[in-house]
Amino acid sequence: MTVEYEDRLDEQSKAALETMPEEALDLSDIPRLRNILDVLVDAKFADAPEVPGVDVKNHWAPGAPGDPDVMVRVYTPSDLDAPVPGFYWIHGGGMVIGYASMEDPASKATAVEMACVVASVEYRLAPEHPHPAPIEDCYAGLKWFTENAESLGVDRERIAIGGGSAGGGLAAALALLARDRGEIDIISQQLIYPMLDHRSITPASHYVQHPKVWNRKCNIAGWTALLGESKDTDDVSPYASPALAEDLSGLPPAFIIVGELDLFVDEDVDYAMRLIQAGVSTELHVFPGAFHGSELMMPTAETSRRWKAVQADGLRRALYG
Repeated sequence: MTVEYEDRLDEQSKAALETMPEEALDLSDIPRLRNILDVLVDAKFADAPEVPGVDVKNHWAPGAPGDPDVMVRVYTPSDLDAPVPGFYWIHGGGMVIGYASMEDPASKATAVEMACVVASVEYRLAPEHPHPAPIEDCYAGLKWFTENAESLGVDRERIAIGGGSAGGGLAAALALLARDRGEIDIISQQLIYPMLDHRSITPASHYVQHPKVWNRKCNIAGWTALLGESKDTDDVSPYASPALAEDLSGLPPAFIIVGELDLFVDEDVDYAMRLIQAGVSTELHVFPGAFHGSELMMPTAETSRRWKAVQADGLRRALYG
């Protein structure tokens, strides 16, 4: 007997999803969706506690040849005892929405809790800027971060990368690109429910169709915005869709965390297994009952508290060993 998705959500999850406007996941009108995000972020900031002791500054990194410069937002603890580790973060948003400053509270908190410098990249978004614009921006920002590590108070030998959702997919792609170009050393890739496979062929990618979580319709729309007409061809690059990468050897150690009710669970578990088979040290966590972004929507839930503790511990060990 097939269990309906709604029946696998606990009552707390159902209640949390009820508060979310359905139009917040309507990718048919991306400009409107971006306006809705602005409203949601403003409301979130109004409720977020202030995080003191962090200096925030925007910098501009040279873009790839022919591309515009890339903004990198840097969060530095005021009492920095340099050099400290660096954490390069890539925000989520399905490839089509989001911006670095929307995660100011979380980035500040990470800088303080981890005693590290956090950098968040403002990559260009699809569909106005399809692949390879987003990954090239992420690479340009990381290259700038590593080349300017000393002046930023960062130990160049201790830089990790990470991202959530689309940002997690970009972080996985960035690890591949950094390996293949051979210019940047990364100590870890922290992949939070990463968006890895444009093909949408896994059981979970068909199963998750709830209108208020990242679902199949959203996922196909996000990938189509990024890849355009190439989406259904054999010309898709693994730097866009990391699941396509045939060789995962030589990548930095990976930490992957995802919920069992997340559309990305199958592709994330498969990627973790392939990393292990390629000899890459990999830590994988699949949280029962968690849906995409549930730890953000329900921060006080018991599962969310455990999730955040596990995620923080993974980053701390990545940065400090």
